[in-house]
Amino acid sequence: MTSAVDRFRAAVDDRDLGALDGLFTEDVRLYSPVKFSPFEGRPAVMGLFGVLLRTFEDFRYVGEFTGSSQTSADGAEAPSAVLLFRATVGGREIHGIDLLHLDEEGRIKEFTVMVRPQSAVQALGEAVLAGLVADGLAPAAQPG
Repeated sequence: MTSAVDRFRAAVDDRDLGALDGLFTEDVRLYSPVKFSPFEGRPAVMGLFGVLLRTFEDFRYVGEFTGSSQTSADGAEAPSAVLLFRATVGGREIHGIDLLHLDEEGRIKEFTVMVRPQSAVQALGEAVLAGLVADGLAPAAQPG
């Protein structure tokens, strides 16, 4: 049987947004390096992934570690996977990790993304915001 982590990796590799939907809990929380508060709930996270799948260039996972760790939301110990990735955004090379926490049914309940270097974080933030605005998921900046 294929795990949620394996199915997640395959969906991202294939840029298949539809395949991601059933992998998240309804109340999933995604902690982003470009936003202080998490994206909360499956609709918000799926909207973000729609933008991310379009934004990252040459995205690839380059490693995986599994085990368990405490979640950010409640500090509970949960099965976890760390997926190492490389990508490009706006000409900037990104090194990053995706930390996935799973619930009792094996669905992703918490997701934390960490990237470096700082210039890549800034380029990613600008590209993601533009994508969220274009998709009607974030308000456009008001002049002034």
